[in-house]
Amino acid sequence: MRFRPLGVRIVATALGLVLLLISTVVWLTLPAEVRASFTLLQRGTLLVIAGMAFAIGFALARSRVDADEAGLTVVNGYRTHRYAWGQVVAVTMRSGNPWAVLDLSDGTSQAAMGIQGSDGARAKAQVRRLRALVDARAGTEPGPRGGRAPDDPGPDDPDLR
Repeated sequence: MRFRPLGVRIVATALGLVLLLISTVVWLTLPAEVRASFTLLQRGTLLVIAGMAFAIGFALARSRVDADEAGLTVVNGYRTHRYAWGQVVAVTMRSGNPWAVLDLSDGTSQAAMGIQGSDGARAKAQVRRLRALVDARAGTEPGPRGGRAPDDPGPDDPDLR
């Protein structure tokens, strides 16, 4: 099962296309003498800035959480983390958080940018689905697991209890 942000992907794609279109139109409508006055360094700088904008948008758009039989793969930008089911204790996303967070058995946590809070109800549903997968896999692997107690309501957001 794959969890991906919808709003971020739409905005990154739309913003990238609009930026490309506007830049192209502006460049082509400039008088030839103005275009000729740009030095190679200035043109290179513009291309580097455009490349950085593309790299940031692409990194945000490629964020995801993949669940398979072996565990979770979390892709945050250009970094990929792999966790066995036994390593994931809980999934939380409190009200106002930008993305979901995986609580790990070693006491650390890992952002899961593939589930963005800006997606609203869709993100809450994804957290519920991922939490159900984590809970269903509880105890399927050896090792300590500190999952929620049965009477623990979960995070502060009542929609995610």
